[in-house]
Amino acid sequence: QVQLVESGGGLVQAGGSLRLSCAATGGTLSMYSMGWFRQAPGKERELAAAISWSGASTWYPDSLKGRFTISRDNAKNTVYLQMNSLRTEDTAVYYCAARNRPVLLGVYNYWGQGTQVTVSS
Repeated sequence: QVQLVESGGGLVQAGGSLRLSCAATGGTLSMYSMGWFRQAPGKERELAAAISWSGASTWYPDSLKGRFTISRDNAKNTVYLQMNSLRTEDTAVYYCAARNRPVLLGVYNYWGQGTQVTVSS
């Protein structure tokens, strides 16, 4: 069973950038579609980005297109989320998740513990 560990969260000023990493152990990441979710205080968890097993396909909600970029390095068993032009409303706990289906949208089976991202004004 794959285990996921996120890193790279922290405090950043509005307009800044952060890159989150998600390292996988106990499984081969290339077998999974991967997603980054986020949950802000008092809000439901939402999918921020997703990427196919090969990296050929990605998905973003319209609200994040152009600012967030998901990528993966299967040789390193790692997935990344590059976040640029950060806004205070991007403040949330960010979770990495894996899905053993090729379709990017749907139920994700494996989850990391989350990493806090705080954007200050």
